[in-house]
Order: sequence, then structure tokens, then C-alpha cells
Amino acid sequence: MRRSEIRNAQKRTAERLAACNIQLTASELDRIEIADFGLGELEIQGLELITYVNTDRYCAKELVLFPYQTCPEHLHPAIGEIPGKQETFRCRSGKVYLYVEGEATPHIKARIPAGSEAYYTVFHEVELNPGEQYTIPPGTKHWFQAGGEGAIVSEFSSTSRDEYDIFTDPRVERIPSIVEDA
Repeated sequence: MRRSEIRNAQKRTAERLAACNIQLTASELDRIEIADFGLGELEIQGLELITYVNTDRYCAKELVLFPYQTCPEHLHPAIGEIPGKQETFRCRSGKVYLYVEGEATPHIKARIPAGSEAYYTVFHEVELNPGEQYTIPPGTKHWFQAGGEGAIVSEFSSTSRDEYDIFTDPRVERIPSIVEDA
């Protein structure tokens, strides 16, 4: 991603959070992470987030999704003797469609990103509206997509080790490369 694209997405993310009365400090505003997963289509498959705390015991984040934006399918594996991340998603704003392992929902509401259909394999739909939450067990494949207004999701979890996440799509790069503007 280009540095200017990142700055623009950070600004949009900060505005979305502020509109929901979620205030960030100046330091946090500078640390808003923009993940396009190396796919080059942030508006379709991407995620914006701020990590408040991530220790060896717990983690708290805000996840921001633009309208119909999708976080690609992945799981949080065990690392040695440490179980994979367990996370609770609590919808704060908008609507989010979460897909986890289990009996497939016959007609899902999300739009699977064109050209990536083969990499979406779990279709048990959990619809989250403001105030609703769902806990994803460790090692569970999952993906999620915002509705037409976008969404804000608070994540409360065990320690986050994003660099170990396993994505179904082999093209995904969890840590993005940044290209400086000319």
C-alpha cells in the first residue's frame, strides 16, 4: 500500500470511531493499523484496527470495517503449548456478519469477494448488531464482513499473535508492505 492510502484510511477510521464516541489519544491515532493483507483491495478485503493493550495474558482492540469490507478467512493456531487466541467480538456500530465453523447457513448475507471464492470455506453465519457479541474458540476458522454502513467491533481476547495467524488464502500477507509516495 502507498503511504498516502494508509493515511487516508487512518483518517477515515478515526472519523468513524469519533462518530461513535470512541475517543483515541494522539498516540493511538498514530498507531491505527491498516491491513490490506497484501491483496491490494483494501475496500473489499481489509481491516482497520487499533490495539489498546496486548500482553502475555490478554488483548483489547477496536476493529473498524468500511461498508461491505471483509476480513479474510483465518484461524489463530496453537503455538507450542499455548492455545490459539480466543476472542470475543462485540458489535458497537453497524452490522457485522461473522462466519465460523459449523452447519452452513443456506443463504448467507455477506458478499464473498470476487476472485477469492475458493478461500472462503466456513459459512455458519452469526449476525451481530450493536450490543451483541460472540466468542470464537481457539483454532476456529472464521471471517467477517460489515454491512452497508460499515461496522465497529470491540475485540477482547487472549494474547494476540497476528504473525502466526493462518489464512485460507495463500496470497495473504498479514504484515503489509508500505510504499512511500513519490
